[in-house]
Amino acid sequence: MGRHVDDRSFKPIDRQRYRNKMQRGLDALARMLADGEFSFPHQQMGLEMELCLVDEHMQPSMNNAVVLEKISEAIFTTELGQQNIELNVEPRVLAGDSALRLEEGVRAALVRADGGAHDAGAKIAMIGALPTLQSLHFDPSTLTSNPRYSVLNDQIILARGEEMLLDMEGVPLADGGSERLRSYADSIAPESACTSVQLHLQVAPEDFAAHWNAAQCLAGVQVAIGANSPFLLGKALWHETRIPLFLQATDTRPTELRNQGVRPRVWFGERWITSIFDLFEENVRYFPALLPEPEEEDPVAALDNGRAPKLNELRLHNGTIWRWNRPVYDLVGGVPHLRIENRVLPAGPSVVDVVANAMFFYGAQRALTEQDRPLWTQMSFAAAEENFYAGARHGFDAHLYWPGSGWVTPDELVLRRLLPMAHEGLRACGVSDEARTRYLGVIEQRSLARQNGASWQRDVVAHLEADGADRHAALTTMLRRYIELADNGDPVHSWPVR
Repeated sequence: MGRHVDDRSFKPIDRQRYRNKMQRGLDALARMLADGEFSFPHQQMGLEMELCLVDEHMQPSMNNAVVLEKISEAIFTTELGQQNIELNVEPRVLAGDSALRLEEGVRAALVRADGGAHDAGAKIAMIGALPTLQSLHFDPSTLTSNPRYSVLNDQIILARGEEMLLDMEGVPLADGGSERLRSYADSIAPESACTSVQLHLQVAPEDFAAHWNAAQCLAGVQVAIGANSPFLLGKALWHETRIPLFLQATDTRPTELRNQGVRPRVWFGERWITSIFDLFEENVRYFPALLPEPEEEDPVAALDNGRAPKLNELRLHNGTIWRWNRPVYDLVGGVPHLRIENRVLPAGPSVVDVVANAMFFYGAQRALTEQDRPLWTQMSFAAAEENFYAGARHGFDAHLYWPGSGWVTPDELVLRRLLPMAHEGLRACGVSDEARTRYLGVIEQRSLARQNGASWQRDVVAHLEADGADRHAALTTMLRRYIELADNGDPVHSWPVR
């Protein structure tokens, strides 16, 4: 979705041509996979993080254009909402001390960016869903002024044919009852409330299926221990409210199509795969193109002429299907490679937490791919999906299914099974002992404390309300304290609640 899209309407012939071009792209991809025409000199990781902007009163600051002008660094770009910016970290090898350098680089970049934001009257917040957002911030006028966002918004609303419905029932806060959110929006602006971290991992074509299946197995654990989005529009909802919010804010299906079982564009998937081709083929088979803008290149002809095709149609279409683990085909210097984009995690709370989440994922994923009997042969895909939604809803209080352990809480699963595996996996990736012990130590302490960003936010708000604050004041005070602690750099498991 980073590609420029013209601000125009589409005709029926555009969609027919686009479908044909995507099929040509699938034909070319199949040939490339069969012939092994992909680069894989060493395993590389990448990271993108979406960030929120707030003003001095902790309210959303709708001025990302001014902030980006003040920052003036190419690694910071726009995102969907005017209260958002995105940090794109340069890819790097996974081995050695790269994770330590990643932490240093991200922290330094955020300090510089925060200085630019300050000059624009704003402050950067690393959080999965900004708790002070209100319905007025979901007006179409709050979308970033960029043709690709307005065209995407128009096409999703056109496909749906009615307003977006945000409908969620929360997990009780303290001793109160569960809270319910039911709100309508006439644009995809609520998606801008979902600020996440995307982890990229370059993989060899023959290993892609194992890595993707492993990532799907881990998604429920990842979101449970990394949850950081417990509030939306003043309501205490899921521990990772970003998960149902993203689904509902971009849902092209009216109620009748949902009832028919039509697949959502924010999708966990429905089966284990044997090749990356399975995912791109599902994209073409199941989802109408939202941005049917074909380009001139014939991908099959490019292959015949000895060039790696750009596969622009497949790639743009893939960018409008928000799988939680997304396949990526990309070119660097005309040489193609494949990546998995893990989209499960929220932003924050601190930089060290973000890097720890990443290293836990990379290590556990690698270990799962090297088991003699793959975990996904012992576990139904439906169980992995149920784990994902249970982890998002309940965080550390979830009960997850794991072969050999039965039903287990995330902290127990991490401490007993997955942390030792993550250590093995990072060793196999060549990660230094210093980096491995630092970041997996953060995951260990977080699991022992059973405190992530979501539980900390919920506990602080509950205490403030018990002391007499109303919800708005409690959220504002909590967010101010959250940003101060995140800026200090300590991991969230060490943050005091009072």
